[in-house]
Amino acid sequence: MDAYVLECKDRFDKTLVALKGSLAKLRSGRANPAILEGIKCDYYGEKMDITSLSSVSMPEPRQLLVKPYSREDLKPIGAAIAAANLGINPQIEADCIRLIIPAMTEEIRKDIVKKAKALGEEAKVAVRNIRRDTLSLLKEDDSMSDDYKETVEKDVQKEVDNVNKAIEDTIAAKTKEVMSI
Repeated sequence: MDAYVLECKDRFDKTLVALKGSLAKLRSGRANPAILEGIKCDYYGEKMDITSLSSVSMPEPRQLLVKPYSREDLKPIGAAIAAANLGINPQIEADCIRLIIPAMTEEIRKDIVKKAKALGEEAKVAVRNIRRDTLSLLKEDDSMSDDYKETVEKDVQKEVDNVNKAIEDTIAAKTKEVMSI
């Protein structure tokens, strides 16, 4: 494979990984520790991720248990989760925070599916931008023959088609997961 195609493929893979990470943060009716990623709480004047200040476990399918490494962090972590507007009310207990994931209504499910599709469209736009950048670099390269450039363009397009199919499959899987009761 040509260097242009390999670089393009690498960037496509990163886009797909970013999409999957974004989709993991969306609620699906089941407890998922990924929904807490990116939530920061005040830790001695610094903003720290909740996941670095505590362990997160899943004792039941619709429940998360957040155990801070220090009992003094219970209230700040609980406040940060409440402020994150996840639709989950943290229940602070003696040494942990219990998050019970409420059942989702049909309206909430449809809204989450819309968000997932919007994330999929953003990923497709990123793929198109990568393809555009790669093809413009290819056209500027004078060290290749026109026939070889055409072959590389076709290879890049194959990779675009493959990653778009993977994006659609990922969105379809998330939609199925969210819509299943």
